Amino acid sequence: MSADLVTVLEQATIRVIGRMPNSSNATLLVEICGTDLRGIYKPLAGERPLWDFDPGLYLHEVAAWRLSEALGWGLVPPTVVCQGPHGEGSLQLFVEFNGSEHYFTLLENHPDLHDDLRRMAILDIIANNTDRKGGHVLLGLDGRLWGIDHGVCFSPEFKLRTVIWDFAGETIPDEWIAAFEPWTESVPDTIAEVLTHDEVEAMRERIGWLVDNRVLPAPESRYQYPWPVL
Repeated sequence: MSADLVTVLEQATIRVIGRMPNSSNATLLVEICGTDLRGIYKPLAGERPLWDFDPGLYLHEVAAWRLSEALGWGLVPPTVVCQGPHGEGSLQLFVEFNGSEHYFTLLENHPDLHDDLRRMAILDIIANNTDRKGGHVLLGLDGRLWGIDHGVCFSPEFKLRTVIWDFAGETIPDEWIAAFEPWTESVPDTIAEVLTHDEVEAMRERIGWLVDNRVLPAPESRYQYPWPVL
């Protein structure tokens, strides 16, 4: 991802256009002033309290992008910490996408994207994504696969919930393993600095499991599927 684009996001002045529908937390579509770009702003002040996550879900949005970038997979739109009109939060580049596509249509109709879906499944295991719905997998108008909505990730307690189980049992290629194997010893500082100590240690354990087993896991119960699936 272009460093210049990330700098634009980090230095952006934003103006709220409106609220995204069907969001439990404040998820605001914004204009990035002085550009033709739009973004998604998720302020801390707009987070709904959860019993199993501390406040600061916006930092998980940032961590998921940094994780994707550190892996070299480019599956999450660039996301930074920002100061917006409702205080500190995350600012993610809004990607133009095909609204008729989602995980299930991509799985059926786009075999050319299956490796990206496999990589997204691995990213979700490392991030411990508790809510990978089918509608959180987008096909950009540029033909790229994008994953969004990573606020409820990185819990120290393993609670993976996802729709991406179709590749269960497949061996993970060695070159993909090589992207994260060193993190069994030390997680990159860019990721660790926006997570708690417990979140980092639990992530290292999940990475260790992937390195030791080298396969994509299968669901152990129906509770590992999100609801609704879209």
